[in-house]
Amino acid sequence: MDIDLSVLKLMESERDIPFDELVIIIEQAILTAYEKHTGLADHRGQRVDPDAPRARVELDRKTGHVTVFVPELDDEGTLIGEGVDSPEGFGRIAAQAAKQVINQRIRDIGDDRILGEYRGKDGDIVSGIIQQGPNPRMIHIDLGDVEALLPPEEQVPGEAYEHGTRLRTFVTKVDKGLKGPSITVSRTHPGLVRRLFEMEVPEISEGSVEITSIAREAGHRTKIAVRALVPGVNAKGSCIGELGQRVRAVQSELGEEKIDIVDFSEDLATFVASALSPAKVSSAFVINEELKQVRALVPDYQLSLAIGKEGQNARLAAKLTGAKIDIQPDSVMEGE
Repeated sequence: MDIDLSVLKLMESERDIPFDELVIIIEQAILTAYEKHTGLADHRGQRVDPDAPRARVELDRKTGHVTVFVPELDDEGTLIGEGVDSPEGFGRIAAQAAKQVINQRIRDIGDDRILGEYRGKDGDIVSGIIQQGPNPRMIHIDLGDVEALLPPEEQVPGEAYEHGTRLRTFVTKVDKGLKGPSITVSRTHPGLVRRLFEMEVPEISEGSVEITSIAREAGHRTKIAVRALVPGVNAKGSCIGELGQRVRAVQSELGEEKIDIVDFSEDLATFVASALSPAKVSSAFVINEELKQVRALVPDYQLSLAIGKEGQNARLAAKLTGAKIDIQPDSVMEGE
């Protein structure tokens, strides 16, 4: 049989696959096909007798002619040379094997290109169109050259994912799956909030403002702590924006999720007092430095606000600061 070398040369120039690499993979594919065809290997390509001398395939790099060389043995089983074998009907099988391996190599190169592109976006935001999939719980998102998956555990409770809607998501995982590149994205990851603020707030992307920590309960509330790295910059004000337009832009992207922006402080008690926003804290002090236990005193009428619905505000503040927070009303302390 013969291989059209012009096709290989075209692939070398257009697909950037070295000619010698193509020759080697074609030779290997035809050898595997030959061994299956002649019963020297099973349907999986495993050789029946691994210790037996093996045939070899040679593709002439000038003419494109393919030759199968088989070992020749004497009566005692000693290798004495090589012969040429061309089983009836094998040419068609060999051509099919060569075609399959070339197509697979093209797919692999495409997959590698996509993987390389999206590995660089791991931890970044991507935008795509929601598609309907066979599993209604698994949301498929068309990113253009690849489809991403938004699994149930990465979906925001109550958020609608309607077919044809454009959605921004956070890339959490990039893998090579059995059917090609596998991109996993999230709508619940705190990193989504971080990246949205980096996109909306120039001071963050420029490095004059830093997000020190984020605590999020997706779909309900997020708290972010910020600090200025450049004197004279108002970190909190930069994130809020004029008339609140920057924080509102992030909220809109997150389905109107509530966002509290607080000032970071190296002083843990001060940080906790800020983190309990929107509640007003009368005073806060560390009661166990080693365990990071902090007691926060709030006016009686602010107690429920400080704790939050089902303890959400206090829980997020604790997560944001890393402290164990004991919230007490002023009246209790005054009674003591």
